[in-house]
Amino acid sequence: MAEQHAGVGRQRGALPWPRPRRIATLSVHTSPLHQPGTGDAGGMNVYILEVARRMAEANVEVEIFTRATSGDLPPVVEMAPGVHVRHITSGPLEGLTKEELPGQLCAFTAGVLRAEAARPPGHYDLIHSHYWLSGQVGWLAKERWGVPLVHTAHTLAKVKNSQLAAGDRPEPKARVIGEEQVVAEADRLVANTRVEARDLLDRYDADPDRVAVVEPGVDLDRFRPPAGDRQAAALAARRRLGLPTDGYVVAFVGRIQPLKAPDVLIRAVAALRRRDPRLADQVTVVICGGPSGSGLDRPTALIELAASLGVTDRVCFLPPRTGDDLPALYRAADVVAVPSHNESFGLVALEAQACGTPVLAAARGGLVTAVRDGVSGVLVDSHDPDDWARTLSRLLPDRGRRVELSRGAERHARNFSWQRTVSGLLAVYGEAIAEHRSRFATQLCGDAALSCSW
Repeated sequence: MAEQHAGVGRQRGALPWPRPRRIATLSVHTSPLHQPGTGDAGGMNVYILEVARRMAEANVEVEIFTRATSGDLPPVVEMAPGVHVRHITSGPLEGLTKEELPGQLCAFTAGVLRAEAARPPGHYDLIHSHYWLSGQVGWLAKERWGVPLVHTAHTLAKVKNSQLAAGDRPEPKARVIGEEQVVAEADRLVANTRVEARDLLDRYDADPDRVAVVEPGVDLDRFRPPAGDRQAAALAARRRLGLPTDGYVVAFVGRIQPLKAPDVLIRAVAALRRRDPRLADQVTVVICGGPSGSGLDRPTALIELAASLGVTDRVCFLPPRTGDDLPALYRAADVVAVPSHNESFGLVALEAQACGTPVLAAARGGLVTAVRDGVSGVLVDSHDPDDWARTLSRLLPDRGRRVELSRGAERHARNFSWQRTVSGLLAVYGEAIAEHRSRFATQLCGDAALSCSW
């Protein structure tokens, strides 16, 4: 058990280690240029984008390798000063499911290795791979380039399979094996929370000395409470987004798939209508996002569910929001709900709290870290719609409680920033580089001694 590993999951602080000059970031299945909330684009995209920008601000160049999905894409895009996205042609120039991508890993790896071969030797100091597909590529690249590999899983197959939503497909055995290989080969494994660190230790037998906890952050300049009166700001945000200006708004933001469990909210409103029809008729559930993963099998499933439960009038569907519309949606809501069956962290929860909006979340995975129960929001240890309906019936009418949670949400979110994340990652990178150089020096000494013995 994880508790047996003393010191596991310690967070990295000050940087006593060498700093990398250039990092190769691998993101096979999704690009930081894609819009979060659709396809496979989500919190991982935000993570890679925000970390890369701030690494560059810290004078660390970042080159992000991702799969080309269109012939219109240029080979290289400068995303920000010091940050470049390189599109690797591997397979058809179209979106592929994650189940189809393992067949393109050979081509993707070849493209990554060729790009490095065109550079002077030692161009990259370190590889950071995201998700297990990228970890497979990083595993080979680190051997060819002679640099350390840092890996962030973001989600783990064994964890997802233990917490499947009803009717959802389990992750394939090939992914489980692939993750086990990457865990064994990576120089460092970055976990988003201590919960994820324990999963790596208990379920994947990770070396505790190679596991580090570095929590994700939030853009506190973009996601912030309204400057003036909260009620006036919420009303303006609702008008901007075309939402009802009266009553309560409960917002879900994310990819629409069984794992994220937006159906729980629709069922909860139906349960609330049975418990308290007057309150239910004042609630609007906003589902903001696009179909993803197994949700693509039935992209209209939530619309059909709302109709079958007789709550179509209480549910509003919005496409993914960009720019200032996303913070506006958080501010427009009385509560943001994150009912996921599993989250490695839950960036939506953190973004909402940074805007001063309480979060109602499932007590699963990283959400128990992202949301401080009873202080910045409420955790529900169930996916039973009746439990969610009961919680909503207590929380929504109690304005004083929501104001208290709103203040707690602001304070809690201020504990997280992308600068803090980058500081932790740089410490992990420095450890990995120092350890790699030490092993290389030891090997050289050993080779020299062996040569002298002849």
